[in-house]
Amino acid sequence: MSVLRILTLSTLLVSALSLAACNNTIRGAGEDIERAGEAIQKSTN
Repeated sequence: MSVLRILTLSTLLVSALSLAACNNTIRGAGEDIERAGEAIQKSTN
């Protein structure tokens, strides 16, 4: 394999792993916001 091909594949792998980790963070933030909204709704009732 050429050096350029190895570098390209390595970059794609790192990018995919970074996006996977980011997805979990965004999902967690969405859940926190949802819980906060539910708490506000319960406090107004």
